[in-house]
Amino acid sequence: MIFAQQPYLETFEWSWPTWRFWENDPVFLIIQVVLIFAFLLVAVMLMVWFERKVVSDMQNRIGPNVAGPWGILQTLADGIKLFFKEDLIPDQADRFVFKLAPYLSLIPAFLMFTMVPIGGNFADKNGEAELFGHTFLVQLVDPPMGILLFLAMSGLGIYGVMLAGWSSGSKYPLLGSVRASAQMVSYEAALGLSLAAVLLASGSLSTHDIVAEQVGGAEVLGVEISVASWNIFGLGFIPFIVFLIAGTAELNRPPFDLVEAEQELVGGFHTEYSSLRFSLFFLAEFMNVVTMSAIMVTLFFGGPDGPILWDAIDWFWPILWFFSKVIVFLFIFVWFRATLPRLRYDQLMDLGWKVLIPISLIWFLILAAIRVGQDEDWNIFVVIAVGLAGGVLAMSLLMGAIRNARLNRAESDVLEYG
Repeated sequence: MIFAQQPYLETFEWSWPTWRFWENDPVFLIIQVVLIFAFLLVAVMLMVWFERKVVSDMQNRIGPNVAGPWGILQTLADGIKLFFKEDLIPDQADRFVFKLAPYLSLIPAFLMFTMVPIGGNFADKNGEAELFGHTFLVQLVDPPMGILLFLAMSGLGIYGVMLAGWSSGSKYPLLGSVRASAQMVSYEAALGLSLAAVLLASGSLSTHDIVAEQVGGAEVLGVEISVASWNIFGLGFIPFIVFLIAGTAELNRPPFDLVEAEQELVGGFHTEYSSLRFSLFFLAEFMNVVTMSAIMVTLFFGGPDGPILWDAIDWFWPILWFFSKVIVFLFIFVWFRATLPRLRYDQLMDLGWKVLIPISLIWFLILAAIRVGQDEDWNIFVVIAVGLAGGVLAMSLLMGAIRNARLNRAESDVLEYG
């Protein structure tokens, strides 16, 4: 406080304000927000360049090589070009919603990244870093319902896509937005079920606590292995695989990029957009790729957990391990783009509703049974065997029902159309 009242006195004593940058001070919070947003913008620029170079190498092409060293400034040149292009708004468009929609796609991507712990010594200091004698968490916010906020922001991005197509006043963008919304909603269910397995293992919705639960190592055949406590191993790979596939579909990345199926819908929900607003959709898409990679590292790979190789700079190593893991996932997304062909829309929906959702639900029930068996002191091997047998039986019955329905539909088509 600037004025501090003394006890039993009616006078006030002047004192200089003390800026406590490390204790949730508003100024420090603003600095953190600016730094994180600037980092994401630079990360998007580098991600676009990285994708172009990797895909060109996989396809035996050169890729960007003119603007800057190794073409690293090509994305900046494209952004400047889009910024100065003429902005067009269709005559039949809802002008306010048309202008608002790109920001509804961009802002959730940024908000999701603010909950990710990108550093901190979780092994010795509970995820805290120390600088100039002050300790703090290396993340912008750590709400107690962090993962629920992630799902909420992920769902909010759907509104940007839907409103963009609807507000354009054109049929093709509207069809593209409807299809995109159906795709994102469908895979949101599989994403949530795979996420439920992580919450079952960690017992917390906080991203900081989820990372903390994965640190400490575990014994495998009597040998202490530091990475054995990561959720990728503790949950049996299935939730991670489902999350990776569902996350790729959420991001509208190949092979699930039906939102931008040019040969069918001209350009999808953003057909009528140009200039800066057009670039905002792609900025949101690539920002979501970076954010989704960071979320997967947090949920399944221990976040910034890794060996501290030199105690003198113990704050540096967690940040290095975190971004090294994120880069691996960014490469995987680019690898998908260069390798896999685009799915048909019926294949896309079948994969989400008939495969991913049943598998993630069955696996979640098996994990829950294992947790109950540990609490009740049951034989864990028997619980696992019975759970796997029941899961295989359930999937077999489901696949058989789907196959019979498909055959019946084919027979009815033959009888009706000859």
